[in-house]
Amino acid sequence: MTVDEFLPWAVAQEGRYELHDGNVIIMSPERAAHWKSKFAVAIALRDAIKAACLNCHAVPDGATVRVSAKTAFEPDALVYCGDEVSDNALEVPNPVIVVEVLSPGTEATDMRDKLRGYFTLPSVHHYLIVDPDRRLIIHHARGSGDALQTRLLTSGPVVLEPPGLRVEASAFFE
Repeated sequence: MTVDEFLPWAVAQEGRYELHDGNVIIMSPERAAHWKSKFAVAIALRDAIKAACLNCHAVPDGATVRVSAKTAFEPDALVYCGDEVSDNALEVPNPVIVVEVLSPGTEATDMRDKLRGYFTLPSVHHYLIVDPDRRLIIHHARGSGDALQTRLLTSGPVVLEPPGLRVEASAFFE
């Protein structure tokens, strides 16, 4: 299945799905720690955008990010800049920041497949993996050339440049 076939199919289904190399993957039910972290992340990113007075938008889970013709992920939160997508949009085509909150069933996919997939998109500058159980943020940032810089954060500021955001790590766990 391609992403173009997947999106209208997924809209007609109950539940939530992602597309990995043409294969439909059902998304598992979430623990309270997961949904609380997703909410905290989205609020923290929204507040940081407002504080920085940027023309960017924080999006909670539900938006699709197409990483190839046969792969589309639904991150737990993201930020894109510029004009707002239409109210009928299913996809965010140019995310700058993508966030996944770890859960026991998705850890390997988040650390491997999504890391590789998100950074195939030239617009992605930051991929944050939030571990609510360890209160840890793994911050992958695009470096020069094809290099990635990785930081492990349990406290202090998470600096997201571009687009120019600064968020206290603790805000992702409130």
